[in-house]
Amino acid sequence: MNENRILLSEREMPTVWYNILPDLPRPLDPPLHPLTMEPVKPEDLAPVFPPSLIEQEVSPSRFIDIPGEVLDIYRLWRPTPLVRARRLEKALNTPARIYYKYEGVSPAGSHKPNTAVAQAYYNKKDGTKRLTTETGAGQWGSALAMACQFFGLECTVYMVRVSYEQKPYRRVLMETWGAKVYPSPSTRTKAGRDILEKDPSSLGSLGIAISEAIEDAVTTPHSKYSLGSVLNHVLLHQTIIGEEAKLQLEKIGEYPDIIVGCVGGGSNFGGILLPFMRDKLEGKKNFRGIAVEPVACSSLLRGRYEYDYGDVAKNTPLLKMHTLGHEFIPPAIHAGGLRYHGMAPIISLLYDAGLIEAQAYHQNAVFEAAVLFARTEGFVVAPETAHAVKAVVEEAKRCAETGEAKVILFNCSGHGFLDLGAYDQYLSGKLPDVNHEK
Repeated sequence: MNENRILLSEREMPTVWYNILPDLPRPLDPPLHPLTMEPVKPEDLAPVFPPSLIEQEVSPSRFIDIPGEVLDIYRLWRPTPLVRARRLEKALNTPARIYYKYEGVSPAGSHKPNTAVAQAYYNKKDGTKRLTTETGAGQWGSALAMACQFFGLECTVYMVRVSYEQKPYRRVLMETWGAKVYPSPSTRTKAGRDILEKDPSSLGSLGIAISEAIEDAVTTPHSKYSLGSVLNHVLLHQTIIGEEAKLQLEKIGEYPDIIVGCVGGGSNFGGILLPFMRDKLEGKKNFRGIAVEPVACSSLLRGRYEYDYGDVAKNTPLLKMHTLGHEFIPPAIHAGGLRYHGMAPIISLLYDAGLIEAQAYHQNAVFEAAVLFARTEGFVVAPETAHAVKAVVEEAKRCAETGEAKVILFNCSGHGFLDLGAYDQYLSGKLPDVNHEK
């Protein structure tokens, strides 16, 4: 067995997603209807989501079969490799053993297609003809654009304006896959026009873009809305990452002492964490789970655990989550995928229960770690993923100080080939550190 690169065959790829809902230490608080403030009923969600995904959102089943058509598309890039970061270990002179699950091998370059393909499949199955969505850095939007093309669906993406301007090639990628892409806030929706009337130069936010995408979906025939993070069914689809990682580590007799992932809404961290969390909740294993945020938009460390809307226009149900407030507009950091005011209810509950912890870092420290990773491991990672790398570097340094040979696993959730403008700013000393602002 090559311990530097642990692979699974197609035959070994998991065929089920893991649903943590029945195993949580306490039930999630129910979403509330934005008008009645009563618990949401399935029919309340019908204008926005297809029946299959509504069913998955509240499913009591511990494991859910992955449809054959979804598995067929997954096989374009899955199973993804698990890599031992020996060169990084050597550079840090650490006894820690560092492994990363490399999700950048997907056609869209990130973990996002794991749920995009599933959501497009279920929407097609339930009769949807067109999907609308928001995107921050563009990784989710590009994944959904690709998935819609696979299943013959139209796709409209509202891209947060600051990222639309920072990352033009993300827009080109989405358009190459057939999507229509608009900077948000836009003049296409009432929500967007209202924001622009108050602030014509608005940078935008995921909360604003969600408002626009939902308004578009519910006012256009045969359209539904698709979300790339936060909701239970999204984290469910991402658990194929952790299920694969468990099998790969078992092959070499390893188990993580520390699991790390960047968090914006929580999907990629949840994807790698939750299958291992099953062991922790059953009392079989123990490890530290570390969610890594930007200082400029830190919902776990700085937010409140309370009911809040998922968007600015208050179109979404209220979710019990760690939140900075639905009107919070994050500063223009380059990790656009982490610029969300709220955290997935599942991740929020685990954090509130003391089962995971959170850390936050500034942009320059994050890019310093990303450059070290590139110069040792070769991969140039996305600014979002770079947050996880920074936490891994710090944990490995602690192991060097204590002499503990801990096993560190992190989700290398996407490549940074379309984020080189941010690297250019860092390398030229022009990248600002931005604090949390309200």
